[in-house]
Amino acid sequence: MVILDKKKTLTGLLVKEAMRKQVIHLPQSASIDNGIRALIKFKINAFLIKDENDLPTGVVSKTDIMGAYYASLALRTPLKNIMSFSPLFCRPNDTLESALDIMKSKGVYRLYVIGKNQKKVVGTLAYPDIVGLLYLYCNDCEHSHFRKGRKKQADPTIRRYKVKEVMTSFVKACGENDSLLKVMEELSAYRFGAVLITDKNNHPSGVISKTDLSISYKHGVDSKTEAKSVMSSPVLSCEEDELLEDAIKQMIFADVHRLFVHKDDPQDIVGVFSLSDAARVRSGSCHACLSSRIKVDKHD
Repeated sequence: MVILDKKKTLTGLLVKEAMRKQVIHLPQSASIDNGIRALIKFKINAFLIKDENDLPTGVVSKTDIMGAYYASLALRTPLKNIMSFSPLFCRPNDTLESALDIMKSKGVYRLYVIGKNQKKVVGTLAYPDIVGLLYLYCNDCEHSHFRKGRKKQADPTIRRYKVKEVMTSFVKACGENDSLLKVMEELSAYRFGAVLITDKNNHPSGVISKTDLSISYKHGVDSKTEAKSVMSSPVLSCEEDELLEDAIKQMIFADVHRLFVHKDDPQDIVGVFSLSDAARVRSGSCHACLSSRIKVDKHD
């Protein structure tokens, strides 16, 4: 575990302090079915594809899997037919700022980390990894409001971020009777990771994520099936005035990438708060270290 110095600025952090060392990879010849198994087993959003010489040649993400589902490709189809080419790389000793610049400019969610031997991938770096590291920093900070029971209490005069300040205010929803094809079209068009499902009264009744779609694909669920048949329920949400730190903690402990945001009544969904949104403000809970934060633009 990384030990964070409370006096150290966030801009001094390196890729090796946030990256995951486990790298999931499959050969080009592996099937889409094998790929879905890997996504589910390791709870990942993408995996590396290697050629016959054990060299990285591409990446398959849940978005690629969803595209194959939409196109009705057979589960036995080789992954090389759907992979995105040319994975992007960084090095362990690169700064997080430089790595995030690459992620921003290329519009990607993750980078693969290569060691001294440029042919060997030693880790992965994605937005959730960065949020997890910086959450650890904030949780241990003297200004954290989680310091109840500690000798020094958090400063009540520090202005703290609220979810509504950083959430994505646009919410795209599909109806319970819409087909999975419709859901996939909306996810693709708006580059979302999940879509809200509403009932006949336009109240939130569930969520369909790319993970739900991957599982449906694997189980042979017809893509014309109604959304209500595969949606996850209930809808995990938080109040728009909730402190950012509390919402991030909820996501980390619930092992989810997003929360829908409501205003007063949980039926009134007004936004979505994701780990990407958290990364945009460096996962901090207050303005105490604002000048030293890593600057990350919003990304879906």
